[in-house]
Amino acid sequence: MKLLRIPSYILVLLFVFFGCSKKKSVNSSIHSNQDSVPSYLTKANDDQFPRVKKQYYARKAFDIIISQENDSLNRTNLFRVANRYYNINDWVDYKKTVFTVLEKSKISKDSLSSAKAYTYLADYYGAQAIPDSAYLYYFKAEKMYLQLNNNYSLAKTRLSKATLQYNESDFKGSEIAVFNALRALNGDKVNDILFDSYNLLGLIYNELGEFDKAIEYMNKALESIDDKVIPIVFQSKATSLNNLGYIYQNINNHNQAKIYFQQALDQKGLFVDKTFVYAALIDNLAYSKFKLKETKNLPDLFYNSLKLRDSLHLTTGIIISKIHLSEYFASKKDTLKAIQFSNEALATARNSNNHRNLLLPLKQLAVIEPKRAVSFNKEYIRVNDSLQKADRKMGNKFTRIEYETDQIKQENTDLTTQNRNLVYFFGSILILGMFLYIIKAQKVKNRELLYKQEQQKVNEEIYNLMISQQGEVETTRIKEKKRVAQELHDGVLGRMFGVRMNLDSLNKINDEEGASQRNAYLSELKSIEQDIREISHDLNREKSELINNFVAIVDNLFEDQKKTFNPQLVSTIDSDIKWELMSNIVKINLYRIVQESLQNINKYANANLIKVEFKKEIDNLRLVIIDDGVGFNVNKGKKGIGLQNMLSRINECQGTFDIKSKIGQGTTITVTVPI
Repeated sequence: MKLLRIPSYILVLLFVFFGCSKKKSVNSSIHSNQDSVPSYLTKANDDQFPRVKKQYYARKAFDIIISQENDSLNRTNLFRVANRYYNINDWVDYKKTVFTVLEKSKISKDSLSSAKAYTYLADYYGAQAIPDSAYLYYFKAEKMYLQLNNNYSLAKTRLSKATLQYNESDFKGSEIAVFNALRALNGDKVNDILFDSYNLLGLIYNELGEFDKAIEYMNKALESIDDKVIPIVFQSKATSLNNLGYIYQNINNHNQAKIYFQQALDQKGLFVDKTFVYAALIDNLAYSKFKLKETKNLPDLFYNSLKLRDSLHLTTGIIISKIHLSEYFASKKDTLKAIQFSNEALATARNSNNHRNLLLPLKQLAVIEPKRAVSFNKEYIRVNDSLQKADRKMGNKFTRIEYETDQIKQENTDLTTQNRNLVYFFGSILILGMFLYIIKAQKVKNRELLYKQEQQKVNEEIYNLMISQQGEVETTRIKEKKRVAQELHDGVLGRMFGVRMNLDSLNKINDEEGASQRNAYLSELKSIEQDIREISHDLNREKSELINNFVAIVDNLFEDQKKTFNPQLVSTIDSDIKWELMSNIVKINLYRIVQESLQNINKYANANLIKVEFKKEIDNLRLVIIDDGVGFNVNKGKKGIGLQNMLSRINECQGTFDIKSKIGQGTTITVTVPI
């Protein structure tokens, strides 16, 4: 008779049992701003309290945490609350808590917490026997961990996905997922993941009938066990030894299988730490002994295992124990008991949600009840075909989930690209429009500048003409004054002198009244003579002062400045400067520089005092303009049109231009032109 084998459901339980336990072993010394949170979380994880009490404390902790600020600690505490609900199978509150932390993670753009929340949701749907949803969330978490370069979490997620695929009999898909998990480690010795991976590969190859590979990887799993990484209470060694013994059972090497089962049962604390593993081991040991026709402790070992499994409500385990008992009593020719245990196993299987449980009882009943074998075999074939179709459908569904998720991602990427291209297009149009606007504005500005330059040239020509006309007028005026002075001096004074001499001769007359009149006339003539001399001297002095009227023009500019603007103006013009020796171009440029400087000070400097000085040096004329205004950064400041015009004028005069200024320290402009 072909050997019966333990369904994969039980084996996966042996593989993942410590995964659930890890959630329960989360460190309960939780730091929180609220003193009651760690207390509630500790009590919610304490096995001395009944389930209702644990549930109460978990909800109390949740109510406090949910009102706190959405920071990393807050999200960590919510994950801890979810673990408490997971441990007591409170799936409603578990799901609610996980969706809450997922929403908070998305709001805070915490990708790591979002990925973790996806794995928690996958665990939820796995526990609810909704494998496609579980697979979807594992796949989402996998993608996020891949982007975050979080290799450890990536490997764990891929391993969880592989376990899910194994449970759904997608063995090839599970195999690929396990190797992808190992590849994520990049050769790192992460013992807990290595153990899980090798153990699952052993189970996969056992199901695929590749027993040599199955034994190879189970031995690797045993070698990878590190008590410092995987706590002894998880009984990893006992699990691997049991799985290894089961593989030898499948190849009918019951002697070797019995050795491994016995070694597993020798592990300390097994019965307390993992009772369901202990129950599976004594059933497996009993079955190998039965096949070896060793009757010692049989059927007691079968009964002990059944009793433990019944107390733990392990449906699949109960069915297996009863089938083994049926086989045992059938070998003893006790057909009634054999049929009894097989029918009980079939009834239990029909009441379960797992149709795979029907296969063992139907197969056993077909053997021990030949008259009804056809009926049992037909049902066996129908159920088996249905399961195979479901397995293929589920495997295809897993593949389709990955494809559709990637397709949605690609569509989102395409949409993002399309949106980005639209942004580029409209951005280019905007930039082009701005560029055209700038060109147009620059043209307008250039036209304004050309207009100002033309206007300035006209002003200069007018000023030049004015200076020339004023020079001619002054020349005529000076000549006229000189002529008048000469007339006064040579004509009037000569005649007045003659009169004085004649009157003086009258002093010889002794008439007192005549003498008095003469003296009066003489005094008056002296006074007239003195006045005429002073007029003559004044006319000659004015001639030297007004030989050129540039100083007067500059003084008029200073007077207008004083009348119109607030800053105090102090001006000094060196009297030693020979203005008549300078060309009109030089004087025009100096005048414009002073005028432009005063305009800039009035607009920008906010000064209280302005000093303007024209000073004669050996071969040069120095113009210094100083203000105590706000100043500016000479190096960073952009040279405006006014400053550029100043430089142009200085270059025209073959002179030098220097400007010194600091923020808050005023400005000094120094112009030097050769005389």
